[in-house]
Parts: sequence; structure tokens; C-alpha cells
Amino acid sequence: MASITQDMRYRLSLIRYAEKYGVSKAAVKYKTNRQYIYRWKRRYDGSWDSLRDRSRRPHHHPNQHTSDEWKLISDMRRRNPDAGLVIFWVKLRQRGYSRSITGLYRFLRKQGIMAVHPPNPKYVPKPYEKMDYPGQRIQVDVKFVPSACLKNSQVIGKQFFQYTAIDEYSRWRFVEAFEEHSTYSSAQFVDHLVKAFPGKIECIQTDNGTEFTNRFTTHRDKPTLFEKRLEEHGIRHKLIRPFTPRHNGKVERSHRKDNERFYATHLFYSFEDFARQLKAYNRKDYNDFPMRPLGWKTPNEVLREYLNSL
Repeated sequence: MASITQDMRYRLSLIRYAEKYGVSKAAVKYKTNRQYIYRWKRRYDGSWDSLRDRSRRPHHHPNQHTSDEWKLISDMRRRNPDAGLVIFWVKLRQRGYSRSITGLYRFLRKQGIMAVHPPNPKYVPKPYEKMDYPGQRIQVDVKFVPSACLKNSQVIGKQFFQYTAIDEYSRWRFVEAFEEHSTYSSAQFVDHLVKAFPGKIECIQTDNGTEFTNRFTTHRDKPTLFEKRLEEHGIRHKLIRPFTPRHNGKVERSHRKDNERFYATHLFYSFEDFARQLKAYNRKDYNDFPMRPLGWKTPNEVLREYLNSL
């Protein structure tokens, strides 16, 4: 229901006063002219809608679309029901239409014949692939340390990096701090990961960054130092689909938790200080932290249970 405006209440009060005391006295009291009062008395039929302002929009315009243009547009829309505004306008111009694209847009909106595009198909994720044992696949990624955490004049302006590896079976995580973001650092991280993980690693999954692969560089056929190191250890390298970080979702989510539980509350005054705090945080607040996907067990507990069952 449309709202009752203050102007409508004013007109109703004016009409009732005029009916009781006359139009002349009403014009003096309400400081208006008699013609205004007579006009609203003629229009008033007892309903609020009769006191509402009518549209002042003109019924005709000297530059409005002609009947021939309207027929051309309707015929083209019938043959091109899904064509967007620009494509539709270009097709019309090829057939003699001379109006601007904004004029065509206003006309299509007024007539209600804008193209209605069907919604994009809903993304249906693939079934979650569960690992059967530790080391079957480990996700690896790199996180840039927020510059707001660096508070010493010797480290302000520098960049530190957190290399992270998560075992998909047990959620056991290994992190290490680096001052360099390169394939050499990645190769070093693999060596340290192999020593720290209590079992054999079969596969490591990464994104398509240049610190891991040359897949999207001019040297795509040349293996990186990281890939060579994986081959030396007998580890298979799996790359996720480009621009699809959700395929590395476990390590990506752990980085989000790091922002909330670590980087939001810690400051670093040197690289050594950052490396020490990162190692302590991962030992206390991650590998010994209960997780819902693990049945509220810690990653260390899941890993120990599997190793003890062998």
C-alpha cells in the first residue's frame, strides 16, 4: 500500500475546511488561491488516492521511437532473445538503426524487453578425496609475512616468508621461515620436510608459482631446483589447476588461521626472532590443537595412532 504523504493530508484538511466555512475563507486560512481549492474538490472522490499527485510525464515526445523503429526492434528481439545490449545495438545499426545505445537502453527498459540471461550453472564440487595413510599427499604453499608485524628498523621494508606443508591424512603441519621466496628455498624446505616427517612422502601438491614450477614461464620444459629435489627423494609432484586455490584448501585455510591466531598478536624484531616464534607457535598451537575433521583429536595424536597400529 502506498504511503499517505503530508501534501495529501493538507489537501484533505483544506477540502473539509472549505466545505464547512466556504472556499474564500479556506483560501485565506491556508494561504492559497481559490482555483487550487476548486481543482482538488473536483478531483476528490472520498479516497486517499484521489489526493495523490499525478504523473507529469508527457504522453508524447518529439524524438520518441517511430513505429518503423519499434517494429525493427521487436523483430530483432524476437530473433535474438538473449543478445546483450551492445550486441543487440550493433545488429540494429547494421539494419539502419540510428539511435544512441543509451536511447535504445531506455526504450528496451520502458517496453520490458531487455534480454534475460539465465543464471550461471551452480558449481558442484567434486567428492572430497580422502587420504588412506600419512604421507600419501602433502600440500605445500608459501605465505608472505604481514609487514605490520615487523617492528624493528633493521627489518622494516624487508619480506619474510612462511613455507607450510600439511599432511592431508593427519593434518600434521611443518612450517619454516625463509628470507627468500625462490625455488632454492623451496628445495631446502623439501629437505627439511623429509627429515621431519615420520614416514615416507609419496606426493607433494603445490600451486603453479615459479618457486615450485616453470609451467607458466618461458622455460616450461626445464625443471626447477624444487622439482629436481623431489625427484631425488622419489616424491611425485602434483600441480593444482591454475587460479584454483581451493584445491590446496587445507594449507590455505591454515594460513587464514595463522593470521587470526599468530600474526594478529605477534611482533618480530629480527628474522631469527620470527623463525623462533613461528616454530614455537606451530608446535604448541597447531600440531597439538584438537580439530573437528579429526574427531577432535590433534594431528600428533592421529599420526601416533596410525604409526602404533603398524
